[in-house]
Amino acid sequence: MNADSSNNRTLRRLDDFAEAGLLPPGADAAKLGEVARQFSLALSPELAKRIGGSPCSDPVALQFVPDVRELTVDFRELADPIGDDFHSPLKGIVHRYPDRVLLKPTHSCAVYCRFCFRREKVGPGEETLRDPELDAAIAYIEARPAIWEVILTGGDPLVLPPPRLAAMIRRLAAIPHVEVIRIHSRVPVVTPERITPELLQALRCHKAVWCVVHVNAVAEIGPAAVSSLAAMVDAGIPLLSQSVLLKGVNDSAAALEALFRRLCGLRIKPYYLHHPDLVRGTSHFRVSLEQGQEIMRQLRGDLSGIAQPTYILDIPGGAGKVPCGPAYLRPLADGSWEVEDPSGKTHHYPG
Repeated sequence: MNADSSNNRTLRRLDDFAEAGLLPPGADAAKLGEVARQFSLALSPELAKRIGGSPCSDPVALQFVPDVRELTVDFRELADPIGDDFHSPLKGIVHRYPDRVLLKPTHSCAVYCRFCFRREKVGPGEETLRDPELDAAIAYIEARPAIWEVILTGGDPLVLPPPRLAAMIRRLAAIPHVEVIRIHSRVPVVTPERITPELLQALRCHKAVWCVVHVNAVAEIGPAAVSSLAAMVDAGIPLLSQSVLLKGVNDSAAALEALFRRLCGLRIKPYYLHHPDLVRGTSHFRVSLEQGQEIMRQLRGDLSGIAQPTYILDIPGGAGKVPCGPAYLRPLADGSWEVEDPSGKTHHYPG
C-alpha cells in the first residue's frame, strides 16, 4: 500500500507508521514498542512515497518499517559487529587502516535502516561532535601524515547544516597529506530536497571530494532523487554507490541487475555490495555467503563490468573488508590453472 503522499512529515513514532498504514495487520503492539525503545525510527516522506506494496514484502518498507523480528538476537550477532569501538582512539574517529580514517561528526540520520551495523548507536542524542571534540579529531588527523583519505560517515554527514559541513571540509582540505575526502550518505536518495545549491557549494574545495550513496533497491530512486544525484554529478562530485545484500529486498540477480544498471545510467559507479554484518536482531535480513556468491556469478555473465560492484565481507571484530565473490581459478599440480567461465564451463590456462 502507498503511504499518504500528502504527509510531508518524517515518520518517527509508531503512531506515525500506523497512521500511514505501514504496520502489518495484527502486529504485536507491545513488541513493536520495545523495538522503538531500543532502536531509532525514521522514514522520510520521499521514501514513504516509494512504498508500493505490503509492508511485509515491499523492498523499501522492509528496510525502514520496524519489525518485531528485530527483538530476536542470534547468539552469533554482535553489538559492535565490525569493531568500531576497538579502533576508536577518541570520540568521532575510527582508524582501522593506515591510509584512511573515519570521521563521524554526527550519529543522526535522515532515515534509520533496520539492518544498520551502527543501529545501537545512531539516533538523536549526545554523539554529535561538539566543537572541542571536532577540534581533537582533526588534530588527530593532522598529526598522522599517513592518512591520505578522510571518510565522513556517522550517522549521515549530509544532515548537518551546510555552513558546518563547509567549515569541516575546509579544515580537512587544508591538511597537506589529506588528498581525498569521502562522504557516505543516504541523503541524496531519501531526502533529496537537502541537495541545495548551498549544500553543493559546501562540498566544493580544491581537494577531491567523493560521495558514496547508499541505495539497496531500484524502487528507492524516485524523480526527486534523480534530480538531486544529477545536481551532484553536474557540480563535479564523483558518485559511487554501496548496497547491502538483504533477504527479501535485493537477494536476486534480477533485483541487483536492475539496481546497478539504473545507477550506472545515473552516472553512479556501483562500488560495494556488502554481505550483511552480524548485527543484533537482523537475522531475518541475512543471506548465506554461498547465495551471495551465486548471485555475483550470475551477474558476471549478464552485466557490464562498469556495473559490477565488489562483493565484500567486513570481518567481525574489525579485521577489515575482504572481497568474497566466487572464485574462477583453481591451481593444478603441474603449475597450470583450471579456469571457470561465467557460464560454468572449465578451461585450461598454462602455468
